[in-house]
Amino acid sequence: MTLTLQNLKKCVFSSLNRNFAVSLQVETIWYMETSTQLVETIKKGIQEKKGSNIVVADLQGIDGAICHYFVICQGNSPAQVEAIADSVGEFARKEMQEKPTAVVGLENAQWVAMDYTDVMVHIFLPDVREYYDLEHLWEDAEVTQIPDLD
Repeated sequence: MTLTLQNLKKCVFSSLNRNFAVSLQVETIWYMETSTQLVETIKKGIQEKKGSNIVVADLQGIDGAICHYFVICQGNSPAQVEAIADSVGEFARKEMQEKPTAVVGLENAQWVAMDYTDVMVHIFLPDVREYYDLEHLWEDAEVTQIPDLD
């Protein structure tokens, strides 16, 4: 092959594309592992305050999903819902150095939503959870039920 400016451009462009693709794959794997670790940390925060009926919905394979995971649980009173939200925030901050980008619902503590970008946490009172039925909102999601700690 004769070294021409056009051939040189092709080689450089091809190399850049390969390096970019590899970099993108590594970054994707890192984000997936980080999201999975964050879900585990959030579960610990929920269980620390005796949150129950924990469900993790994996939304990664769903087009148009707003995040990678939903973590859904419930507390038996507004005070417990608030305590669970505080515990989740504390565990995520201490173990993962993560803070939610937004937290809504603490005023009434019937449904608290915590947005960790790739992971959304929903903490409900039982009747509010039943009414909104988020577990079935994303029918195509792989849903994992986490056993309650006794």
